[in-house]
Amino acid sequence: MIRIKVFVFNPFMENTYVLYDDSRECIIVDPGCYTEEERNALTSFIAAENLRPVGLINTHTHVDHILGNNFLHRTYGLKPIIHQAGELFLKSAPEHASIFGIEAERMVLPENFLEDGDTFTFGNSALEIVYTPGHANGSICLISHQDRFILTGDVLFQGSIGRTDLPTGNFELLAESIQQKIYTLPDDYVVYPGHGPHTTVGEEKQNNPFVNA
Repeated sequence: MIRIKVFVFNPFMENTYVLYDDSRECIIVDPGCYTEEERNALTSFIAAENLRPVGLINTHTHVDHILGNNFLHRTYGLKPIIHQAGELFLKSAPEHASIFGIEAERMVLPENFLEDGDTFTFGNSALEIVYTPGHANGSICLISHQDRFILTGDVLFQGSIGRTDLPTGNFELLAESIQQKIYTLPDDYVVYPGHGPHTTVGEEKQNNPFVNA
């Protein structure tokens, strides 16, 4: 069984997730830790739970979701694993960060990429990767069919969807991603988004004002 710990980090109130199971292996998804206090909160949890980090995944590479990438590389030797279409944003992180008045280093680049339909494994657990562009090129969601949840990054939120007015954003493409890759899941699958509280697939199919089933 996958356990999920969520942290809310950085000025964008971004959700950083630690996923782990009984093997004590863990992966960190979208490390947004920006301050020393936030970095300490993440590493203290990992140490307290006696976890061994074995993966770093970015659901997409907008700056608020990658601010902790270099820190995790220095601390645990992890390099980000992304969809290749998101590499351009990763390479231009300092420029994008400066637009919002925050500082970002040149980011460590990935050695491995994820594609639609891949399975990512750690410990005793497996996650299906689905490609879900529309908010940004390179956006992926991570699905646990065993534990019936999906991490949606900035594709789908409780009662909302990701912005489509940023570079590579496209509302029609985003709606297609949500309808074909998320709303086809059973209603009881829990949705863990990149910002805000969790929800369920059924709740969003019925009540999301932006994209209906």
